[in-house]
Amino acid sequence: MSGHSKWATTKHQKAVKDARRGKEFARLIKNIEVAARTGGGDPSGNPTLYDAIQKAKKTSVPNDNIERARKRGAGEEAGGADWQPITYEGYGPNGVAVLIECLTDNKNRAASEVRIAMTRNGGNMADPGSVSYLFTRKGVVTLEKNGLTEDDVLTAVLEAGAEDVHDLGDTFEVISEPTDLTAVRAALQDAGIEYDSADANFQPSVSVPVDLEGARKVLKLVDALEDSDDVQDVWTNVDIPDDVAAQLDED
Repeated sequence: MSGHSKWATTKHQKAVKDARRGKEFARLIKNIEVAARTGGGDPSGNPTLYDAIQKAKKTSVPNDNIERARKRGAGEEAGGADWQPITYEGYGPNGVAVLIECLTDNKNRAASEVRIAMTRNGGNMADPGSVSYLFTRKGVVTLEKNGLTEDDVLTAVLEAGAEDVHDLGDTFEVISEPTDLTAVRAALQDAGIEYDSADANFQPSVSVPVDLEGARKVLKLVDALEDSDDVQDVWTNVDIPDDVAAQLDED
């Protein structure tokens, strides 16, 4: 899975460089609204909201925007949209499995935009359940190394339910069951270790290795899907080997 981890790193670097900050802000704001609506507007009693706010802050979303989103979601301020979650499944180039998570106030629009992005970029929509079985929902906490070793991190989180720690080069990735995500996050805080993000992500059980051309096609499809305002996250089981990822970084 090293290739997949490398792709996660590459994706993050690419997202920072891309002129897509506005779209990223909108996605983070939407997450805050939904978290506040489903779990209450107090971050101290709503771990999902707390993590959504922390992620937005680390991405430099203005505090005013964060607070307004929290209030809209909690019903303290008018104007919140009725965001509905919906997941689409499909296959991309080279048979790569694709899961597309949306938060939308118009399911017809979301379905249309996802279908168009898939068909124009070498993908095909699939029936519900035909792709999702290849993925498992996991809690994922990412943190900068800051002089820490893998053992330092593992010692801090093991009793909280962490299953594994992955070395991604400049960062560590702590994997757990989604139900243990809050405990793992709290264990890091108790140990004085800062983290970048804590999310429930999809991890593929089987990955599909691709060459440079295949990688470019898959990334083009992911970019097209993420261009939709309704799309929150795109998960694939692509495995981009380190040498191919290095060539992509030169593109």
